[in-house]
Amino acid sequence: MIEKQSDNVENLEENVSEEVNKNENSSVIENQTSEDKQSLNEDDENIYAEDLKNTITNNDARLEQLEKEHETLKSQYVRIAADFDNFRKRQSRDQDDLKVQLVSKALTAILPIVDNFERARQQLKPESEEAQTLHRSYQGLYKQLVEVLKQQGVSPMRVVAQQFDPKLHEAVLREPSQEFHEDIIIEELQRGYHLEGKVLRHALVKVSMGPGQQNSQEPEEKDKVEEDIDSENPISEEN
Repeated sequence: MIEKQSDNVENLEENVSEEVNKNENSSVIENQTSEDKQSLNEDDENIYAEDLKNTITNNDARLEQLEKEHETLKSQYVRIAADFDNFRKRQSRDQDDLKVQLVSKALTAILPIVDNFERARQQLKPESEEAQTLHRSYQGLYKQLVEVLKQQGVSPMRVVAQQFDPKLHEAVLREPSQEFHEDIIIEELQRGYHLEGKVLRHALVKVSMGPGQQNSQEPEEKDKVEEDIDSENPISEEN
């Protein structure tokens, strides 16, 4: 009986020992699992943090690239706008120049007619009533022609007693003069004209060589125009 109880005690002890071992093993497993879970969570967090860092870096690089592209496009736009503005101004200047050239060409063709009117006017000496009537009609036509020229911006040059300027004048004759210094215009042979401040036609002039000098040029044949035009000539009244 005692032996049987002893066996029962031993069996009980073994069962208790096994149960304790199971509990210990279970605790160890749980601790290990918890550690593994914690380790996995840390790895996930590290991976997530690394991905987030890479995303931020990529976004910063993309933003910097976009800013550079924006600056490039902005510079191109500014250059294109400036080029277009210059093109528009150049086109406007070219149109104005073309207009002036066309007007100048037409007016230059008319100026010889004005010269002929002036020559005829100086040569006519009406004596009879009929001749005077014809002369007045002629002067009326001449005034109309002169008025048209004035409306187009044409004005005559005043050259006598002025310093010779090759930009405005063309010297046809040179001769000594006791009255004028050297390179002073002493006579107008053909009237010059301005158009809106620009030279429409150069004046043909006779220039002084100064006192005591010999004329080094042979006179050229030119039709002489009277220096002063009667006050009836509106275009010659301008300064």
